[in-house]
Amino acid sequence: MGDSPDNSDGLPWATEPEEAAPNVAELEAAGQNSMFGDPPASSPAPAPSPAPAEPSQPYRVLARKYRPRTFSELIGQDAMVRTLANAIQRERLAHAFLMTGVRGVGKTSTARLIAKALNCIGPDGQGGPTIDPCGVCEPCVAIAEGRHIDVIEMDAASHTGVDDVRAIIEAVRYAAVSARYKIYIIDEVHMLSKNAFNALLKTLEEPPAHVKFLFATTEVDKLPITVLSRTQRFDLRRIPAGMLAEHFAHICQLEGIEAEPEALALVAAAAEGSVRDGLSILDQAIAHADLEGGGVGGSPRVAAPQVRSMLGLADKGARRRMLGQLLDGDAPALMALLDEQYALGIEPLALMRALLDIIHRITVAQVAGDADAPAADERAELLEWAQRLSPPELHRLWQLLLKGYEEVRQAPDALVAARMALLRTLHAAQLPDPGALAKKLEALAATPPPTPAATTALLDSSEPQPLDFAVLVRDVERRGHALAASIMKLQLRPVSVQQGLLKYSRPQGFGDDVGAVLREALRDTTGQRWILEELADGGEPTLVEREEADRAAQADRTRAHPLVAATLAAFPEAELIENADTASPGARQWRRES
Repeated sequence: MGDSPDNSDGLPWATEPEEAAPNVAELEAAGQNSMFGDPPASSPAPAPSPAPAEPSQPYRVLARKYRPRTFSELIGQDAMVRTLANAIQRERLAHAFLMTGVRGVGKTSTARLIAKALNCIGPDGQGGPTIDPCGVCEPCVAIAEGRHIDVIEMDAASHTGVDDVRAIIEAVRYAAVSARYKIYIIDEVHMLSKNAFNALLKTLEEPPAHVKFLFATTEVDKLPITVLSRTQRFDLRRIPAGMLAEHFAHICQLEGIEAEPEALALVAAAAEGSVRDGLSILDQAIAHADLEGGGVGGSPRVAAPQVRSMLGLADKGARRRMLGQLLDGDAPALMALLDEQYALGIEPLALMRALLDIIHRITVAQVAGDADAPAADERAELLEWAQRLSPPELHRLWQLLLKGYEEVRQAPDALVAARMALLRTLHAAQLPDPGALAKKLEALAATPPPTPAATTALLDSSEPQPLDFAVLVRDVERRGHALAASIMKLQLRPVSVQQGLLKYSRPQGFGDDVGAVLREALRDTTGQRWILEELADGGEPTLVEREEADRAAQADRTRAHPLVAATLAAFPEAELIENADTASPGARQWRRES
């Protein structure tokens, strides 16, 4: 029973256990001691057995274990920390803060740190707001553990309605229970509904002095401008890859994990500026590493090849060989290397991205004079390409590979699309550079040619050549664009017809817009974009007008024939007609009308 003196559990409502009354044996021993003195010292009691070990705590992922606890641990956000420090020191604290940025840069962590900084009371309980919260006082500990009664966190993704905001409006009227400020942290604030934002506006503009609002969002463009104007905004920047790699190296040291610098660089590049994403990838890399990886004390060792294989990235040496084969025009070797990488599990999209990355680094090396590469052989090869390739060639390679990347990403068969994109890039890379051709033409013009006529023809060949309008209309009609061909025959008086450029005028009475129909038909027929320019007047007759003029001229020639003239003189009512069944276009026959 719970009320028994021998029961160590005691009553559930008892605050202090009552001292048990001495039994008979204890009273007898006390009497003997008073008469004969204390008994001789007995052997020491055996040491208590160690308490059973508590069950091991579940593993905490690195992103949660190493969440920033102070502003000094928040990497890459020096500008924001400086602003907050000055505001706290000068007592110019805003009533609402908005943290925005990509995922994993520390928006929610920053909001919690601000809450700790505003409510910290110091180890002695006498402190005030500070940019360096102590982390040991009751508010700091409670906020870090997420149990402080005056720091309310709300996920706007699951509390989107106006009723949730009304609950906040009602609660802000009451002072904080134990903290200096009552703080509301609303994560993913852009998920609030329009009515919820409208309900919050007045309270957000003039909140009580004891209330602070901290908003966090990844899509700041979805917030109403009325909300943005009532908050102090902090744009949390992406963390540079080098800073991320140093941070991950420090975490590996704390965890007792050995990691190669190249492996950490790969993890940092894959994180794309997000600390949380990088720590998640690092967690996966540690789990992927071999236990007998050669680390100190038998710990796992995170190696670059394993990280590259885990992320599905192409080997650096393989992608450099692929680029070399691409530039040398070795199509069989290029296809064989592509198939080899695909068999190793490298996705074609990753290969295309790797080639784009190396082209970008070569271009930057041309400008900076040095290549960004951890290995000496890689740096030397990038510098060699930077000297070998001209900027126009690099830009053309970038455009071709970028187009190939989009095709591979959207294609149903990525491998086939990658093959076609690389072969197209290979053949295009062997074409002469337009700039080089222009220089050759200039040099040729400066050198006296053997025949002036040949030189003139060569120079004229570089200019856009005029096209036969009738042939162009015929090609459009054969392509199946009957409407466009009819418009071109009936309405267009060509002024200038060149490849990709058509200048024309139209007869009186045609005012409708035919540009879209003509552009689509010409693009489908010729395979390139056309520029259409309608002039007020001028130009040659339309094809229909030409045909009618040809028919009239043919009729005049026919009438002028002696036999036809004699016949018309004998039969004045006779006239020339065209037999559509037997006559060729433009030909006419005559018969007498009854």
